[in-house]
Amino acid sequence: MKPYIVAADIGTTSTKAVVVDTAAGAALAVASVEYPLHTPAPDRAEQDPDEIARAVEKAVREAVVRAGAVPSEVRCVVFSSAMHSLIALDADGRPLTPSITWADNRAASYADVLKAGADAHAIYAATGTPIHPMSPLLKLMWLRDKEPAIFENARKFVGIKEYVLAGWFGGRLVVDHSIASATGLFSLERRDWHEPSLRAAGIDASRLPELVATTYALEGLDPAVAERLGLAPDTPVIVGASDGVLANVGAGALDPDQFAVTIGTSGAVRAIVKAPRTDPQGRTFCYALTDDRWVVGGAINNGGVLFRWVRDQLATKEADEARAAGIDPYERLTALAQEAPAGSGGLVTLPLFAGERAPYWNADVRGVFFGLSLAHGKPHMVRAVLEGVGYAVRSVAEAVADAAGSPREIRASGGFARSPFWRQTIADILGAPLTVPDAIESSALGAAALGLVAMGEWSDFEPARAWADAAHTHEPNPATRATYDELFSIYGDLYPRLVDPFRRIVRFQSQ
Repeated sequence: MKPYIVAADIGTTSTKAVVVDTAAGAALAVASVEYPLHTPAPDRAEQDPDEIARAVEKAVREAVVRAGAVPSEVRCVVFSSAMHSLIALDADGRPLTPSITWADNRAASYADVLKAGADAHAIYAATGTPIHPMSPLLKLMWLRDKEPAIFENARKFVGIKEYVLAGWFGGRLVVDHSIASATGLFSLERRDWHEPSLRAAGIDASRLPELVATTYALEGLDPAVAERLGLAPDTPVIVGASDGVLANVGAGALDPDQFAVTIGTSGAVRAIVKAPRTDPQGRTFCYALTDDRWVVGGAINNGGVLFRWVRDQLATKEADEARAAGIDPYERLTALAQEAPAGSGGLVTLPLFAGERAPYWNADVRGVFFGLSLAHGKPHMVRAVLEGVGYAVRSVAEAVADAAGSPREIRASGGFARSPFWRQTIADILGAPLTVPDAIESSALGAAALGLVAMGEWSDFEPARAWADAAHTHEPNPATRATYDELFSIYGDLYPRLVDPFRRIVRFQSQ
């Protein structure tokens, strides 16, 4: 039995390739190649698809070399990928557009129009993708009206993973059910393209890739590509799934009452369920993993990016002092936050600085410090930001609980999981035990587990639980939880009262 699987995880700012020792469920070697996110205008967020394709090849090759693996030892390559990207291709498979990423906001007005129509909730309920400018459905509507020449000349519309795989397999375009289910164009029930969505976008199914299961294996790797990758041409490539659903598998959050919470630059709350479920209020997404595993959840825009804002804008003096002393600035800022009491002396932050996805799906929101008084100082403000991210996570977790049931355990990943203080804060706000698995790259490990299922060596994901042993566990503090319950109630009251002022201030800021 070949001992290694190579997991290629295409992210927003880098691709990581991880060589996984399948016997131990451990990352044997990791290689990461970064690339820029181009923002030529405030509402644009684009990337060069060929630059990413080169980065994927480089990351895979470097990981294989670092692992000391020879081609005969690699069982398969399996993919994980960020969602919601869109690339228009000409008849020869060449890009007519950059890769328009999930962070691109040009279709915001189309989201408003679609939400106001009678078909909006029906499209969400059928596809599981919230009506939001991140969605390829909305991007296609924008492209059709604003770039009609490109729209008409495009033979196919694909995402970044489909583009990379086409370069490996002679131009063949396939998209897995997981990535497809994040487009707003895919019927969860029928597992096929959703005709009402296609009509709204102005396309038919012939302009989209072939749909395949996440476990689908592509054979016949281009020999020149195989040589660049350091792999044998007969190495199977498993199409794979989206990074979010695979992160649950890699973190060992396989049951509906095990929520995965990720806080990196942004954040997400997810739970695995056995059948597709959508939310009557449209607060959550539902994305495919396999035929009998689906993931419900919601993503937030404002996670660690707000801690970085605190470092760069609010507590610059403390951050500079920490750097001069050879200390991580975030450690200094976490210590500063602990000088304030739980609840930050009644200071509540709405952490909506970059607009918001779940549960509001509203790009026209902004950050708020509520309750600020002369008694508050910098420690209160720093702590209130970290707590505010926790409130945002809880608002999503409550929506997920309506679909999956209350959590008995939270599985944590992302940059916040390195901070014992922030981990405990999240446990107290959510009121559930929070576990930090010892797995480093949860999406990549989830992809490797999917590879073993695809190769027929596992019948399901249950053995992956052993890959995610607990490194840390935090029990919620009842007294602190009571404080957070009271303040979260205030937090929940603020958003609906501010919807119109948010819209007006955003309009003012855009003048």
